[in-house]
Amino acid sequence: MNPAEAYILKQPEPYKSILMHLQVLVEHTLPEADLLYKWRIPCYYFGKRPICYLNQSKDYIDVGIWHSAHLSKKWDSYLITEKRKVVKSLRYKSLEDINDEMFISIMKELESLKDEGFYKRS
Repeated sequence: MNPAEAYILKQPEPYKSILMHLQVLVEHTLPEADLLYKWRIPCYYFGKRPICYLNQSKDYIDVGIWHSAHLSKKWDSYLITEKRKVVKSLRYKSLEDINDEMFISIMKELESLKDEGFYKRS
């Protein structure tokens, strides 16, 4: 088991279930993405370019999206900036909070950046 998966499995409930569900969604939607352990949290990458990270923080799971500025403006009301300049995030306190369809749509938009040459595979 890699350190990113170990991080997910060692989280208390309900965070472990939320993280596992998000992991399935990301890996199903972005099968070419690599799950790495960076900055002591699970991070998904295309080559050397980060896509998103999964972090248990306070009383929620934070899904940080690095290149959120390249996403459609329709997601702006769902993405939290919290005074960050680059990363925006989705936050989940329960499995019921996750809108699978919306999450998958955002991941597909991120994948389309790869198709446009934004992410370079190394």
